[in-house]
Amino acid sequence: MERTRAFLRSIDLPDSDPGTPPDSRKRFPDGAQYRVEIPSVEGPEVLEAVLAEADKRGVPVHRVSQGSGTMLLTDAEVAAMASTAAARSIEVSLFTRPLAGWDTGAAASASGATALATQARGTEQLVYCLEDLRRAAELGIRSVLVTDLGVLRVAAQMRAAGELPSGFGFKVSVQMGLSNPPAIQLAEQLGATTYNVPTDLSLPQLAAIRAAVDIPLDIYIESPDDQGGFVRHFEIAEIVRVAAPVYLKFGLRNAPNIYPSGSHLAPLATALGVERVRRAEIGLGLLARYAPDAVGSTLPAADLAVPEVVA
Repeated sequence: MERTRAFLRSIDLPDSDPGTPPDSRKRFPDGAQYRVEIPSVEGPEVLEAVLAEADKRGVPVHRVSQGSGTMLLTDAEVAAMASTAAARSIEVSLFTRPLAGWDTGAAASASGATALATQARGTEQLVYCLEDLRRAAELGIRSVLVTDLGVLRVAAQMRAAGELPSGFGFKVSVQMGLSNPPAIQLAEQLGATTYNVPTDLSLPQLAAIRAAVDIPLDIYIESPDDQGGFVRHFEIAEIVRVAAPVYLKFGLRNAPNIYPSGSHLAPLATALGVERVRRAEIGLGLLARYAPDAVGSTLPAADLAVPEVVA
């Protein structure tokens, strides 16, 4: 294997997953090692409840994300989320949809075809996704989740051409599934601003990815059941040490998949959001216990893709 490992070194990639993961010396622009993300914040009511709970528990929330897509929020709902987040200087990232899993094609629902469900199927669905993120931008949102490399590539070209705001962020979803250093490096080169790694990567694997890419990594400390259901709270200090800059993402095990969400699920979505904040308090408590010198971002953080209020 030495020839292959030597070639990896020649193109500035790690040649193995390090046995003892080294400290990451990379940081957010403000010098911090970590930030906090609360996922599955499915509308303005859930956002208000999450922020109220965060205030009560003293949990800093830098970013919230959502899974149902801009397409399943009204203009007023998107604008309300943008306004609330802008007032708090936090980032809101809305999912870019639709994707194959919500389409009429049969392959995405076939056994063993889970990855197909996260792809934009054909040119028309590519257009739909780009229209979804264009609408988000028009309503003040400045960050979207992307699962498809084609969508990411074209959306970044739209940003470069002035079709999207210059600071528009592309948060790559865990559902893209890229799992090794050069693959995630490719997403970075195509325009990703953060990358959500698969939920089961080991500390050495995370360290190898961190050595190859500079963008922040989004890492589930607790992942939903359909992403493995892993509860990694006791690893939080090591995750920060080897993977910084990192968004600590607090999902929730034993929780239903509520995508697509809506008013019929509002009480459940709110309850799940509130519990995710509680889980974040637990995780940050362990981080303070085992890595008391770890540095988190204070708010406001200048490089967050904070929404703008559109008149």
